[in-house]
Amino acid sequence: MSAVEQKFHWKCKHTWRQSAHNTKWCLIGCSIGDLGTILFFQITQIPWSTMAIMTLAIINGLLTSIALETIILLRQKMNLSQAIKTALGMSFISMIAMESAMNITDVVLTGGAMLTWWVVPIMLFVGFVFPWPYNYWRLKKYNIACH
Repeated sequence: MSAVEQKFHWKCKHTWRQSAHNTKWCLIGCSIGDLGTILFFQITQIPWSTMAIMTLAIINGLLTSIALETIILLRQKMNLSQAIKTALGMSFISMIAMESAMNITDVVLTGGAMLTWWVVPIMLFVGFVFPWPYNYWRLKKYNIACH
């Protein structure tokens, strides 16, 4: 067992707060593209299948998350090249888990590709809670964060 593995634990309040902050920004970025896509198809009633809409929503969520992250990093005085590289290097495992959790919640509660006043907060909550422990683990064990 390495020294890093021996020191890992789930009890660090600072790491939980920092990982919550990172997860929050990821959720904001992912939600813009994801919910925006679903809303677009809901309003326009373009006849795509639920699976096609949800797939596009996930892709758009990933893209908007990367874009938001790049903007945040630029505001922290990182140069454009490094900001894009860092944003692209964010944990896709976490983002895909977040997107999947949100869209599975939508499918289970509404049948999919359907935003209602009551389902959006549940989707956001599930989208936040699902990847948060992974983000804590990644931050605590490897000191890897996107911010």
